[in-house]
Amino acid sequence: MSSRDSSIASQQFTRLLAGEAYDPHQILGIHPFSEKEQVIRLWRPGAEQIFLKIQGQDVAAAQVHQAGLFEVIVPKDLQQRDYQIFHHNGTSGQDPYTFTPTIGDVDQYLFSKGVHYKLYEMMGARFIEHQGCRGVRFAVWAPAARSVSVVGDFNYWDGRTNPMRVLGNSGIWELFIPGVKEGEKYKFEIRTQTGELRIKADPFAFWSELRPATASVVASVDHFQWEDQTWMQRRIQKEHTPQPLNVYEVHLGSWKTKDGYFLNYRELAIELGRYCLEMGYTHVELMPIQEHPLDESWGYQVSGFYAVTSRYGTPEDFQWFVNYLHEHNIGVILDWVPGHFPTDDFSLGMFDGTSLYEHSDPRQGLHPHWNTLIFNFGRHEVSNFLIANALFWFDKMHIDGLRVDAVASMLYLDYGRENSQWIPNRYGGKENLEVIEFLKHLNSVVHQFHPGVYMIAEESTAFPAVTYPVAQNGLGFDFKWNMGWMNDTLRYFSKDMIYRHYHHNDLTFGLLYAFTERFQLVLSHDEVVHGKQSLLSKMPGDVWQKFANLRLLFSYTMCQPGKKLFFMGGEIGQWNEWYCKRELEWDLLRFPNHQGLHTMVKELNHFYISNNELWENDFDYRGFEWVDFNDRQNSVISYLRKSSHGMLLCVHNFTPTFHPSYFIHSDKITSAVECFNSDHERFGGSGKLNLNPQIAPSHGMHIQLAPLATMIFRIS
Repeated sequence: MSSRDSSIASQQFTRLLAGEAYDPHQILGIHPFSEKEQVIRLWRPGAEQIFLKIQGQDVAAAQVHQAGLFEVIVPKDLQQRDYQIFHHNGTSGQDPYTFTPTIGDVDQYLFSKGVHYKLYEMMGARFIEHQGCRGVRFAVWAPAARSVSVVGDFNYWDGRTNPMRVLGNSGIWELFIPGVKEGEKYKFEIRTQTGELRIKADPFAFWSELRPATASVVASVDHFQWEDQTWMQRRIQKEHTPQPLNVYEVHLGSWKTKDGYFLNYRELAIELGRYCLEMGYTHVELMPIQEHPLDESWGYQVSGFYAVTSRYGTPEDFQWFVNYLHEHNIGVILDWVPGHFPTDDFSLGMFDGTSLYEHSDPRQGLHPHWNTLIFNFGRHEVSNFLIANALFWFDKMHIDGLRVDAVASMLYLDYGRENSQWIPNRYGGKENLEVIEFLKHLNSVVHQFHPGVYMIAEESTAFPAVTYPVAQNGLGFDFKWNMGWMNDTLRYFSKDMIYRHYHHNDLTFGLLYAFTERFQLVLSHDEVVHGKQSLLSKMPGDVWQKFANLRLLFSYTMCQPGKKLFFMGGEIGQWNEWYCKRELEWDLLRFPNHQGLHTMVKELNHFYISNNELWENDFDYRGFEWVDFNDRQNSVISYLRKSSHGMLLCVHNFTPTFHPSYFIHSDKITSAVECFNSDHERFGGSGKLNLNPQIAPSHGMHIQLAPLATMIFRIS
């Protein structure tokens, strides 16, 4: 039997005909033919004639099987680089089936163990040089697939043209294709064990088509020239020193628009950078900008974990965004959603015909609240996918922190489920032991490779040691959102001022546990949607009292121990709830009440940054001391915030009653200067200031207690 006959009769060719080849390189490419000749085999189903370019000459290939197998006999000394094939779209390049595997045994082993921390350089569509040739290496994990092909612009989306090979037992399918250009669209065509074809976007794609289209796009993240070295070095140096953290939470699509259309990342950087500098925010926290199919999900149902959403531009545009903010001393934190993903057919669900990324049992794999799929954190490759994803955003995008979404829903197996709808852990408990291990691994690795960045948990329960070091059996987060404080505070502020004295404990209870974790105090997007009303609309009273209450809320929050986060729109006093498809109501700043609030927030933010008493000891009880927590009758509290250099006295009056001579009992006050008052007339207040507090040595001082106001005094 000739070489040609044996090849056509081989098992791999039979599988190739059936669309089930797992090693097409055995048949295709350049192979020995006789003592003096080689054969080049090409696979072009549906073609009647194809040409190659051999040493600069166009040569017609002979069809040797009606299904689309073509051959050219060439001299034995012809090298793989001496000929090129033509892609369907007219471009040419070296034959993909002449190359050895581009992923080695060590990479495969690290992935199988869940510790390949640069997985984003191995998987997906990556520009590499291999055997002296530039091209794109396509790699996808689909261990249960019968076969996988890459389909795209370069092969007219014909899954028969570019079958991939599987690498041993790793479940990784790989194909190196020279000649593929940046910007070309592609997906993976996966044949399942039942013979079904599934067309999937690349889980590791760096970019995607603009929704509603769902194809991945070949893109590089290595072109951008970073100019933020000073910021990055300073970030490392500040790792173990107290810093102010005043975060502005932003939804990019609705912060500002242009004629009803999204701004580009670069336009947003300039606008947002200027605004944050003016307003005194240290960081922006972006609601999820990973690719997602549905605007109304706000980004929390992610389909492309490694791709910035194309709504606002390219990966390079986003790198420009981060670089610009860093050059203007603004940090960038991303909202990150590793707990679940949407059920859209093009995404991760049932990726290779099996529950690959998710649990197969709906009691573990289907989220009851959001109808989304839950990652199988116990599978090494899935854990690696997510941990490498976190590292990708720090490494390639230079971000400064991740706010990890919905940690409570990850930690508890019974979260949102009835008794019969969840499976206990191996000890019979409800804690998700695999998630606990995942989070410890995640935080350890992030801090190892990127010192100085923040890992922040949105965790709404009393799960212990969330912000304790992993070495002390904690989860290893830097900060935890204080959801209890937020709920107590907003509940208190929504009460009619006449009845607030009955709810005084809502103000003081949070200090009982304020130093048990490293808390961040948040007034986030979740509190101004779904019928909860805007912050301003929550406030009781007439218009003046509503604005005074909101000024009091912001200033009270800023004085309390803990890092800070405020959602966009609150600072301008929006009356309406936030809606993701409507720009903030910036025109409200034409009106005095809104402008006064905006001015107060700006001055308060800068005051916070400039006075380390408000942030140096956020996590140390020695930085806080009550002066009076028990004046229920007047709904007044007062306390000291202390640093290594001084003390501030914070006084809050939660009623509209003005007290012309209110006595503060404290033996620590020998002198006092009022340095902030939210009742100032330029903020829209009544102007009840304390130009000359009356000191009673060793006893305290008399002040004018302004209505619905925060007063801050520097004392000695």
